[in-house]
Amino acid sequence: MFLDILLILLPLFLGYGLRLSSAILLKRLQWLTSQMVYLILALMGIGLAFIDNLSQHVAQLLQTVSLFAGCICGCNLLALWWFDRHRAPLQATESLQAQSKWQMVGESLRMVLVVLCGFVIGLLLEAGSLPVHTWSNWALMLLLFFIGIQMRNSGMTLRQILLNGWALKIAATLVVSSWIGGLMAGALLGYSWYQSLALSSAFGWYSLSGILIGGELGPILGSAAFLNDLVRELLAIMLIPLLMRHHGSAAIGLGGATALDFTLPIIQKAGGIQVVPVAVVSGFLLSLLGPVLMLTFLSFH
Repeated sequence: MFLDILLILLPLFLGYGLRLSSAILLKRLQWLTSQMVYLILALMGIGLAFIDNLSQHVAQLLQTVSLFAGCICGCNLLALWWFDRHRAPLQATESLQAQSKWQMVGESLRMVLVVLCGFVIGLLLEAGSLPVHTWSNWALMLLLFFIGIQMRNSGMTLRQILLNGWALKIAATLVVSSWIGGLMAGALLGYSWYQSLALSSAFGWYSLSGILIGGELGPILGSAAFLNDLVRELLAIMLIPLLMRHHGSAAIGLGGATALDFTLPIIQKAGGIQVVPVAVVSGFLLSLLGPVLMLTFLSFH
């Protein structure tokens, strides 16, 4: 767990240690960063198509995933909207100024379309024929390195990155609202309180939740946990560009733990480099809390 987090943070801080003086090079780096977002999304779609046995227990999975994802993400959005009600809109940046409302809608749809195209490509390939997980990790490491360079050359200090009150409040709000949503969904489905809280405590870390919950509660709930957190990431991909300007906390928090990695480039693309420290800190905290909380709740099984 901690090794995974360190591997994610290392390229970010390595990039932060590199100062560039060429404005042209920085502009090209920003363009390359935005293009790599689409590569990672396509690889995610291909990986989704490679999952085995999703056709079994479809009805139960759909019911569980739809209720948990709907209740959890709904409570998250309501709580973060309430948290943002007195916060001023984000200061305009080049990224925010460049996109109108309809352009942001188009950007969200384009990202979802890339995932769907990757899924179709994955269906045409033999399962496991591509090392999707390895490629995704390397692409992500490179992307985080590029983002680290942009953070350094934007004038951000380490204090701004590591000590961020906004991020702490986002993480705390997300944890509590996720538990409320999970307990609501669990009550409707007849799950115990510890099952409900375990299913709602991954905060988007779908690879980990599927493994931990599947090992304790069986493959059906393990698959449900995986898909529940995957739905969170897909919703974040669609909604981040739409929410960022006026509801920055909701845009950053909706991705949960993935604000540290997979949704970070989308957050950076939608809100500019100014929101990257907030996303990194909140995602880092949720990544640390997720496995600890899941294992704690599962211990009651």
